[in-house]
Amino acid sequence: MLGDLHHYWSGAFLAANAFIGLNLVGALLLGMLVGYERSYNGRAAGMRTYGLVCMASTALTVFVGHASLWYGGTAAHLQADPTRVVQGVVTGVGFLCAGVIMKDGLNISGLTTAASIWAASAIGVLLGVGFYAAALLLALLCTLSMSMLHRLEGLLPGRSTMDVTLTFRPGNPPSFEELSGIAEAHGYRVLRNSLSITFADSRPVWRFSVVALDRARATLPAALAEEIASTEGVAGFTIAPVRN
Repeated sequence: MLGDLHHYWSGAFLAANAFIGLNLVGALLLGMLVGYERSYNGRAAGMRTYGLVCMASTALTVFVGHASLWYGGTAAHLQADPTRVVQGVVTGVGFLCAGVIMKDGLNISGLTTAASIWAASAIGVLLGVGFYAAALLLALLCTLSMSMLHRLEGLLPGRSTMDVTLTFRPGNPPSFEELSGIAEAHGYRVLRNSLSITFADSRPVWRFSVVALDRARATLPAALAEEIASTEGVAGFTIAPVRN
């Protein structure tokens, strides 16, 4: 066993370690590049998370290409299958992505972060198998899509959804048709199948969603809130945009 230690200091073995090291440094930098956009916007996963995911994916992929040097060159007969390694990377990162997706009522947050973490692992895999230009392009496209497409999406015609919670005073609350009429007057349509009714502190609480038929023409949520506040029987309310 002691005689096999010289393999670990051979020129080919040291060159392979240097090559893997350069790949890890590059993966860390590209992962940090993608993660900076998330960090800049105050998300939970930032440069460190993305850098680690990308670098680990690279490490688990690039070493497969040096199977002849495994265990000091004593396992050259082993047959490595890179696709099985990639499958394991994607599966493992999937669990990490699931951890950043949060659901609060109708609001779902973390989808973009989860998708970009998964993309960071793909960047690491591309680096690991030697497609450096493709990995760099993927990192740039991920960064641009997260920073620019959100603005473009806001300029295009579309609909926006808001979550409305109304707390009524004890007694008879306003009719659902009356509330629907108030929403339609401001350019919103009430989603009837989203209505849920609870009873807390002797007060009925209604929760439902409204959709702006054209977000460019719909009034601001503040105007809708002002009219809801003046509606007889309403003791309190919450209006929050539904984010995905």
